[in-house]
Order: sequence, then structure tokens, then C-alpha cells
Amino acid sequence: MSGHSKWAQIKHRKAATDARRGQLFTKLARAITVAAREGGGDPDANFTLAAAVQKARDYSMPKDNIQRAIDRGTGAAGGADAIERVVYEGYGPGGAAILVEALTDNRNRTSADMRHVFDKHGGSLGEPGSVAWVFEKRGVVLVDAARYAEDDLIAAIDAGADDVSADDDSLKVVCAAEHLPAVREALESAGVQIESAELTMEPNSVVQVDGGDASTLIRLMDALDDHDDVEAVHANFDVPAEVIERAAA
Repeated sequence: MSGHSKWAQIKHRKAATDARRGQLFTKLARAITVAAREGGGDPDANFTLAAAVQKARDYSMPKDNIQRAIDRGTGAAGGADAIERVVYEGYGPGGAAILVEALTDNRNRTSADMRHVFDKHGGSLGEPGSVAWVFEKRGVVLVDAARYAEDDLIAAIDAGADDVSADDDSLKVVCAAEHLPAVREALESAGVQIESAELTMEPNSVVQVDGGDASTLIRLMDALDDHDDVEAVHANFDVPAEVIERAAA
């Protein structure tokens, strides 16, 4: 999974310095609103909301904006009913399975856009269920492997993490989705600086993608990720890290 994790790291750093911060905050607010509507406004009892709120804090979203997004979701303010969660499934160049999570107020518009993006970049939009079976919802924490060793992350295991492994230039901690807040807190309490901590759809199998397909695949992933309605993009590829670095340059 080294290639995929490299892509995730680059997207995380890009978002942190993105000149279009207004667009980023809009995406974060939508995620908070829908999570609060689906599971209630208490982050302690709603791990999806807790993850969405923490992600917003990581990107320095103001506290008032976060609270307004929660209020919209719980009905304390208007606007939540217009947004719905939609999942799109498809394939990218080289046979990579791709799962797109979108939050939209116009399903028809977003569906047409997703089909166009897949077609433009050598992919194909599939039917519901075509690739979802490849993925499982998990909590994933990445830390810098140059600064820490696996032994430094024992606190994560004690807090409920299932696995710690080396992944390219990162150490990757994987846990059940509901354990992500506790795992993150345990690592931070142990003095470990976290690169990213998110709920994600982890693939159960990986395909190797090389050559021209790899470059086209990364362009597809970027195009999907940049769409205003897309909350997250997940895939099961392993692409050479240098291909991803060139694409991000």
C-alpha cells in the first residue's frame, strides 16, 4: 500500500496549504452536518462526527463554523435536509477499484459529473456493489517513520489499534472505526506527532499499477478529489511513489 499511502500524504499536505481554503471548509462543514444528522450531535456518542470534527480542527476550521455545521445537522439550524450522502463505485486505469464518497444537494448533477470525470481519465463508473466489497471502514493514523519506530506506537495498541506497520516513509496504525478517537488521543498523550488520522475505506486486496496507467490513475484520483461535492476518494492501488511525486509537483 506504499503508493496509495503516499498519495494520501500528499493530498493531506496539499489541503493544509490549499489556497482554496473556502472550498475545503465547505467540504468539512458538509461532512460534519451529515454526520450529526445521521448519528446525533454529540461527538462522544457519534464516532463519525468525532472524526469529522477532529479533521476540521486539524485544518484550523474556526470553532463557530464547526458548531454551526453541527447545529444544521441536528435541526437547531436549517439546511441539513438538502444534503445527502452518495457513494459512487468504479474502476480506474490498471483495474484499480475506486470508491467515492460524496455529499450533495443534487444527486443527478453529481452523478453526471462523476461519470464525466471517470470517462475523461480512462476509468469507468460501475453499478452499486461493484467494488464496495473490496473495502472495509477503518480508522487509519499515519506518523513519520523517520521520527518514530513501531515500538513508539505501543500506546495505540493499548488503546485498541489492530495493527502497526511500516508503509513507505510512514508508520501506519489501523483500528476499528469506533476506536479512532481513543487511538489518536493515546498517541498524542504519548508525545507522538500525527501526520493524519481519518476514517477511511481500507481495501482488502491491492492491485499494482505501473507505467502510463499509473500516471492516468493519479490524474483521475486528483480530479475526483478536487470535485466540490466529493468528501473522500478511496482506491486499492499500489503505484510507484515517484509517479505520485511527479503528479503532485
